[in-house]
Amino acid sequence: MIAPWHYVISFILAFGLVYATVPYIRKLAIKIRFVDQPNPRKIHKEPVPLLGGLAIYFGFIVTAGIMGRTQHTFWGIAIGGLIIFAIGVLDDFYKTRGKDFKWWPKFIMQILAAVVLLLFGIQIGGVNLPFHHGYYTFPVWLSAVTTILWVVALTNMVNFLDGVDGLASGLSAISAVTLFFIALLKGQPVMAVYAVTLMGSALGFLRHNFHPARIFMGDAGATFLGYVLAAIAVDGAFKSATVVSLTVPVLALGVPILDTIWVIVRRFRENRPIYLADKGHTFHLLMKSGLNQIQTVAFLYLLGICFSLASIVVLLVAH
Repeated sequence: MIAPWHYVISFILAFGLVYATVPYIRKLAIKIRFVDQPNPRKIHKEPVPLLGGLAIYFGFIVTAGIMGRTQHTFWGIAIGGLIIFAIGVLDDFYKTRGKDFKWWPKFIMQILAAVVLLLFGIQIGGVNLPFHHGYYTFPVWLSAVTTILWVVALTNMVNFLDGVDGLASGLSAISAVTLFFIALLKGQPVMAVYAVTLMGSALGFLRHNFHPARIFMGDAGATFLGYVLAAIAVDGAFKSATVVSLTVPVLALGVPILDTIWVIVRRFRENRPIYLADKGHTFHLLMKSGLNQIQTVAFLYLLGICFSLASIVVLLVAH
């Protein structure tokens, strides 16, 4: 059993590490010209430092390594997260030179990072059947496929939202606090530690990333946040879940999932590749309707909170 102070210290340590290191990383990014260049599909008009993901990765891994107690789970997330972070940094480097990194190397590395979780036992193993009062264990292939699909999808979904100051970090924090309460309700203290650590990391960065942003997290930070959220959900909310409560992690991460569904449907209708970025995300539409960046982010925060509350209600009903 983990004492309440353990969660508090995890949050404070993660928040403090990220908050304190961002200014130094920002100076480094400016010095080496690791900055995001404006282009027609981006909202910012001036170059912005693009190395914020380093602070998020550092703050989470250090805190989780110190405060987490299940070593195989930690190392699965740490190693897979490093793969996600590294390929994200390479993608961001291309952006700093005004170029686009090809989508397929990122996709392959994301699959590899998901496989790392499988190797460390972090997987969607099965489901509790509602009427037969038994546990249906997925075949190995189904467990692997569902886990990889979930992890890769959510990794990209959070990245899709990183187009407005403070949106990806704020919504990640909201989802993380939801997964924290879900882990507590399901008696999974280690997952609760990881969730509250991710929340602290995201909020520590948000202090520097809210409009007007002084630094961006880049693909490296956004995909890492999505990857860790997916891993926590797999080893927490999905574990020993009933058919009904399988909707819990989906609702907890409702905004990025909803945004992605909208983008995929629209691009299919327009016969455009899914992986090509554009200005058709939900936050773009809200801004086109007349909302400014802060109003847009506040609206999506509120929507995220509503989804999160719904997920907790579903869990309590199905528990």
